[in-house]
Amino acid sequence: MTESAAYRGVFPIVPTPFDDAGALDLDSQRRVLDCMIDQGVDGLCIIANYSEQFLLSDAERDQLMRVCLEYVGHRVPVIVTCSHFSTQVVEDRCRTAAKLGADMIMLMPPYHGVGLQADETAIFEHFERAAIAGGIPIMVQDAPLSGVQLSVSLLARMAQSIPLLQYFKIETPQAAGKLRALIARGGDDIVGPFDGEEGITLMADLDAGATGTMCSALMPDLVRPVLEAHHVGDRATAAQHYQRILPLINYENRQCGLRATKVVMKEGGVIRSDHVRHPLAPLDPTIRIELLELARQFEPLALRWGI
Repeated sequence: MTESAAYRGVFPIVPTPFDDAGALDLDSQRRVLDCMIDQGVDGLCIIANYSEQFLLSDAERDQLMRVCLEYVGHRVPVIVTCSHFSTQVVEDRCRTAAKLGADMIMLMPPYHGVGLQADETAIFEHFERAAIAGGIPIMVQDAPLSGVQLSVSLLARMAQSIPLLQYFKIETPQAAGKLRALIARGGDDIVGPFDGEEGITLMADLDAGATGTMCSALMPDLVRPVLEAHHVGDRATAAQHYQRILPLINYENRQCGLRATKVVMKEGGVIRSDHVRHPLAPLDPTIRIELLELARQFEPLALRWGI
């Protein structure tokens, strides 16, 4: 893939709407996709952790992938998360995603709880087999949730040795330092260094060389100007945009998690219910009120799209 064709920019996570009883709400799902595309996103990521992928059955996961890919219809690139501890399951998921039209696969390293992880050799083989099976670009999700320590040397070696593995979502503590070290070590093989964790460290990560961000669907329209200004070298304007929205990013990241997007989208008429599946719990009523009061100060499109 040439540098000009590289995926970059804002690739937010697509939430999974449920009805009040906890069943998939596919009509709301399609509205979510339209709302996000209307915000000028550069791409989307489906069935990720912020999509509550760990609360979906295999059948629901397959249904969502098919519905989302068909409905988006290549209006924007779509990344499909295919993480699983089993390499064989990952291979099957990658083949299916590629067959259905996915543009990229995102994978966490294999893990199953804190005590069941793979060594570096098995991690390398896991990603290599995923790339071969899917035949489309791979993004490594390096997140604390897995408990797996992915060294810069391993990430760079995978980028240099696995042709389709060139994208990295870094959301570990001190992400900017790891991004900078990875880019320095991997060179041109690091095609897409991405920021994550709702953009809580976005400016530092952009300064370190990140070319994209995988934020939530809460306010990609407000995150986008930060990347656009930074991309053309106007750091001062990028910082102004970022400082303006940082209170809302911080509130989402530290107080709400994935529930923030659903609350805002329900308030904005995008989805019918902000239900999250047990054992997750709804937002505390006071936190919900404070989130909406704060969001109204910034008026993200998701808060008014369906009204």
